[in-house]
Amino acid sequence: MMRRIHHVGVVVKQISEAYRFYRDVLELPLLKERTIEDQGVRAALLAAGDTEIELLEPLSPSTGVARFLARHGEGLHHLCFETADVSASLADLKQKNAELIDETPRAGLAGQIAFLHPRTCAGVLVELATPPASETATSHASPLRLKRLVIGAKDVKQTAGRFQALFGFPEMAMNGGPRTMLGVGNGALLVVPAAEVGGTEGMVALSLVAEDFFGLTAALRKAGTPRLDGTGEVTVEPKGSHGVHLHISRYNFP
Repeated sequence: MMRRIHHVGVVVKQISEAYRFYRDVLELPLLKERTIEDQGVRAALLAAGDTEIELLEPLSPSTGVARFLARHGEGLHHLCFETADVSASLADLKQKNAELIDETPRAGLAGQIAFLHPRTCAGVLVELATPPASETATSHASPLRLKRLVIGAKDVKQTAGRFQALFGFPEMAMNGGPRTMLGVGNGALLVVPAAEVGGTEGMVALSLVAEDFFGLTAALRKAGTPRLDGTGEVTVEPKGSHGVHLHISRYNFP
């Protein structure tokens, strides 16, 4: 039912400031930017392989995104799956007793969209999107691609099972341990014990693969981005990436 991770939403104070990192340092191509009045946000989509990163800037303090920013600060906000038909997906999910925020689709930056309540997906705010027919789900030219989204959970098997029951994601093989990885198109959701990620439940990190790892690390160094450098992976500290834990690897480890 779900074709891929369409995008991961990140709330920022100012899109113009976030561009300095996501567009200028990481060199993620800007696909579109628009003010969405009914949601009270300025939004932008940047390509990360066949997935996208959405930056969200609140336009007034009364919006849901503004309240999120005031409560949590900048960082990961929601996860969006692409589906061929949002209406049909909502009907299917309703039959599975999913709690919906939107009973019917509405217009958004990603096309026709709808949101599920975070209670439905173990604390993760999930969006469904059907892009316009002119926007096919092909990989964009980008120096980085999203490998997986990391989700913290008190009960890993229960949380992973919830995503499987709702969306039918297959479980992917891993090297043991109390973790579960689910395939979503060319990407994945990695569910880990909350105790391993500071007790945080919900979305905790993005893992990406760099086409030119050494070029990327040079760009991060030049920009003075706070990070931890490893032989095959660099971890960007949240204060350097607008509240997002980023793990960027040289290799496509399973």
